[in-house]
Amino acid sequence: MLKNVEEGAFHEIFIEKGFSVLKLQNNKDSITYYKREVDSSYIQLHYCVKGNSKFNFNNNTYTFNVLDKHAIFLYNPQQSLPIDLEILPKTHLISVLITIEKFHSLFSEEAGYIPFLSEDNKNKKYYDNTPIKSNVLMVLQQLFSATNHSSVKKLYVKGKIYELLSLHFDSGESANEEYCPFLVDDREVLKIRKAKDVIISRMSDPPSLPELANEVGLNLKKLKEGFKQIYGDTVYSFLFDYKMEHARKLLESNQYNVNEVGLQVGYSTSSHFIAAFKKKFGNTPKQYVMSLNK
Repeated sequence: MLKNVEEGAFHEIFIEKGFSVLKLQNNKDSITYYKREVDSSYIQLHYCVKGNSKFNFNNNTYTFNVLDKHAIFLYNPQQSLPIDLEILPKTHLISVLITIEKFHSLFSEEAGYIPFLSEDNKNKKYYDNTPIKSNVLMVLQQLFSATNHSSVKKLYVKGKIYELLSLHFDSGESANEEYCPFLVDDREVLKIRKAKDVIISRMSDPPSLPELANEVGLNLKKLKEGFKQIYGDTVYSFLFDYKMEHARKLLESNQYNVNEVGLQVGYSTSSHFIAAFKKKFGNTPKQYVMSLNK
């Protein structure tokens, strides 16, 4: 059911018994909240497709962030892990809730390839926080773009969720390759990957879109469409997220002050950098560093 409530907009799709998907979106300019009971028999996979969010546990005695384009994997057979989530502005998440029994039935033949399913770990709590792979991100974007009221929506989502899980746990060499089934010309894929490398290497002074398209040898339309298909975002939105992640790591190193970090990621004034960082993470750079020290 689709709800627009004080806590935010969410849509829960029941795939089958013990298996459901949550689509959580906060398109507002303020933080929204989402709570849901989840008992100890469930595995939780949370994908932050865009933005930033924070999970609170044990009455806020400890918290952790789910950063942009990162996924967390949670399981604790010893206690329930109810969802108590703060969703920052302009954030989109997809969460998969699946019982351990159902999960084992899906991967029983491949259990040896998934550390979580090993004999030593199957009754232990488990936590993992990893960047979302490009092929997984593509499926997540397709799930968000699906209409909510289609007659075949449940079947479509079910197929995509099975694809999502298989890609998430695929440890093969192809798991980290950037590809797009809609871009049949491999040369175009290479050019778009080159465009990504160009804007990252020159993030403090990036080229304009026409300049970038000319440099990698694509027309502007193919660059825009292909980049979004592969990386799930526009060129400059992707670059903004990358710059903020890079800035966050520089701050964590304790080797640079706020002004120096801002200059490294292309902000000539500290006030503009501080505003951008707060827009991304909900805290100023100084507040973020102070939270690390705590």
